[in-house]
Amino acid sequence: MVSENDLTRAFEKFGAVSSVKIITDKYSGRSKGFGFVTMEDNSEASEAINTLNGTNLKNRDMTVTEAKPKKESFFK
Repeated sequence: MVSENDLTRAFEKFGAVSSVKIITDKYSGRSKGFGFVTMEDNSEASEAINTLNGTNLKNRDMTVTEAKPKKESFFK
């Protein structure tokens, strides 16, 4: 299982990491299989995205992309 510390260490190789959050199911507490890493410098973040995308961390293939703004839901 990949932890927030594992992600921090992987991304810190490219620059300062502001925050890391693995998203979990609110009922079971289990990881939903994705998370968010915030980095202080955009160019360092881009380098991390380009380098880490498609790599493997603790036997988990990683898809690393820039987060998109959440779409507003029609139903509230």
